[in-house]
Amino acid sequence: MTANALRKHELDGNKLAKHLRRQVGQAIADYQMIEDGDRIMVCLSGGKDSYTLLSLLRQLQARAPVQFELVAVHLDQKQPDYDATILPDYLRSIGVPFQIIEQDTYSVVKRVVPEGKTMCSLCSRLRRGALYHHAEQGGFTKIALGHHRDDMVETLFLNMFYQSTLKTMPPKLLSDDGKHVVIRPLAYCKEADIAAYSQQQGFPIMPCNLCGSQETLQRKAIKRMLHDWEGQHPGRVENVFRALTSVAPSQLADRNLFDFAALGRRSAQRLSPFDWLLSDADPETVVENAAV
Repeated sequence: MTANALRKHELDGNKLAKHLRRQVGQAIADYQMIEDGDRIMVCLSGGKDSYTLLSLLRQLQARAPVQFELVAVHLDQKQPDYDATILPDYLRSIGVPFQIIEQDTYSVVKRVVPEGKTMCSLCSRLRRGALYHHAEQGGFTKIALGHHRDDMVETLFLNMFYQSTLKTMPPKLLSDDGKHVVIRPLAYCKEADIAAYSQQQGFPIMPCNLCGSQETLQRKAIKRMLHDWEGQHPGRVENVFRALTSVAPSQLADRNLFDFAALGRRSAQRLSPFDWLLSDADPETVVENAAV
């Protein structure tokens, strides 16, 4: 690489880092993800997303007006051909404190999931349980995950198409037991930008050998759909994500989220009964029964 080409590469890398850092900072500010005195468990899988998350949080930590601690935590799931030296060597080289959890989820998943079926769901639940337990034992106040904007949009459509629910991965989440605050600082970042940054930084990527990095057919279909949309209509995925931040409950149809029954009601008394709307019986019979 010539001197000019090297300089351009460095400038492009700095520009991308600044862009991602700004997006992460904005997400942290918008959702109040980090407070003074936080002890943050950065979940490091060895993939591009979690490496990028750790890198950007460290950059922001260096200039933050508040004090917070970052600890990289990795779960060794005892997968075949797993190289236990890669992550420790890398983290020591950059001076990041880290902890390794060892739990044989591989054997559990292989025993429980039938051959040919996707293992991601069970593997994810076991991994989450192990990380939550470690966070509680280690006194961590926040758990940082590397999910990005594209993950959130994909999950939205997965839930819509296959679960009939309008929900996704939120940027900030309280666990069901109320013990853990989960944050996703990469919520505003595009996967393509993260991939480019990871390549520029030369992170030692560790592939998932548990299942060959398999994805469910449903998620693959959603990825293809979004990729096609973005190709035909650039900016559409970003618009979908922005829609998640601008929800109008009165313009949807969830009766638990918005009191449609009270809308325009002229009496304080709720109308009842409604049997005449739902029954196939003779209208006069329904009226007579209601009057009894």
